Amino acid sequence: MKHQRIALLAMVAFFALAPALIYPLFLMKVMCFALFACAFNLLIGYGGLLSFGHAMFLGFAGYVAAHAAKVWGFNPEFAILAAVVAATLLGLGAGLIAIRRQGIYFAMITLALAQMVYFFCVQAPFTGGEDGIQAVPRGRLFGLIDLAPVFNMYVLVFAIFLGGFLLIYRVIQSPFGQVLKAIRENEARAVSLGYDTDRYKLLAFVLSGALAGLAGGTKALVFQLASLTDVHWSMSGEVVLMTLVGGLGTVFGPVVGALVIVAMANYLAQLGAWVTVVQGIIFVICVLTFRRGVVGELGNWLKKPL
Repeated sequence: MKHQRIALLAMVAFFALAPALIYPLFLMKVMCFALFACAFNLLIGYGGLLSFGHAMFLGFAGYVAAHAAKVWGFNPEFAILAAVVAATLLGLGAGLIAIRRQGIYFAMITLALAQMVYFFCVQAPFTGGEDGIQAVPRGRLFGLIDLAPVFNMYVLVFAIFLGGFLLIYRVIQSPFGQVLKAIRENEARAVSLGYDTDRYKLLAFVLSGALAGLAGGTKALVFQLASLTDVHWSMSGEVVLMTLVGGLGTVFGPVVGALVIVAMANYLAQLGAWVTVVQGIIFVICVLTFRRGVVGELGNWLKKPL
């Protein structure tokens, strides 16, 4: 649709031109979390499945990418690919367990599985425990392009984010995405129409986990660090916050939500522990005043679904 193409061009233009005015490392962090939030939105916004454990894909994939790049000497593209494969397998195993339940039970199962992954990362030898994996080399892309310069790394992150975003957009617009929406609205009716809803939910869960792993592996190379922060339960809550602030079930909402939350975390860092309090206050205000999220309310005002 025309208005969505305009919004896409505006987003691409922003991330393409913003490095001239904004610190590129901050923008790369925004794009990693935006991809993470878009992956989460695919699951909850279109599949109706609330996961409280999505950080396990982001954090575990980050550890795999960091270990593959630093210890195994993988090129960055293979390190990120290893992260995606690991997140996909983790999503398949977790999904086979979690989709047997619905609603709050599904959410609690994902939270429990995420905590298991967290404690595994604390104790596993290859993760470095509480120190994490530090000084991860960025390496050379395809053995040719040195990713040490910020510009080269930024172009790679931008390409990964845009590719992941377009993939999610294509999934949403596909017949598979329409079935997911049907399951979200009325699963019993979808079953009566002959759809194997468990299979669709499992595929959505695995795809969401794989894309979250893509974000986690990329983030580990950007910051040259894999730590427990990304696999902690609080990160699962943060991605929920990003999605709700931006607009649940909207295409561009998670990107806006990630930009808002990451900006607050960076520019309010001098407040220390009060950052969480400020984020909570802003979240409450958004929920009370922007029930559909920032992008959802904007689309409602323009009468155009964004």
